[in-house]
Amino acid sequence: MQTLYELDASRHAAADSLTARVEAGILPEEATDYARVLLDGVLGRLVEIDDIISALAPNWPIDQLASVDRNVLRVAIFEIISGVDTPPKVAVNEAVELAKAFGSESSPKFVNGVLGSVIATQNIEV
Repeated sequence: MQTLYELDASRHAAADSLTARVEAGILPEEATDYARVLLDGVLGRLVEIDDIISALAPNWPIDQLASVDRNVLRVAIFEIISGVDTPPKVAVNEAVELAKAFGSESSPKFVNGVLGSVIATQNIEV
């Protein structure tokens, strides 16, 4: 999520940003492979993911969402729709926790609502 946030803010190369986090000790090495899967997956399906967000939160254009909210949603939606090893409930819970930690006061409720709609509209089993 932090690498995606950095991409929004600075347009640094994704791989360079992730490598810098690993080298700085911000991201434990054992989490690096999964972080790469998430980063590559989100970037590879960015248009699809952003379309899902736009459809489920039509009052909030994607470019007007807070960067934290936008990128928390992107990661969680990728986890939910891609079939990676993260169960949908876990993806939602982690996203809400990230929204609490890094977002605004309203972020957790917004993130939870959008992700609940993703699960409902995509017919995902929880």
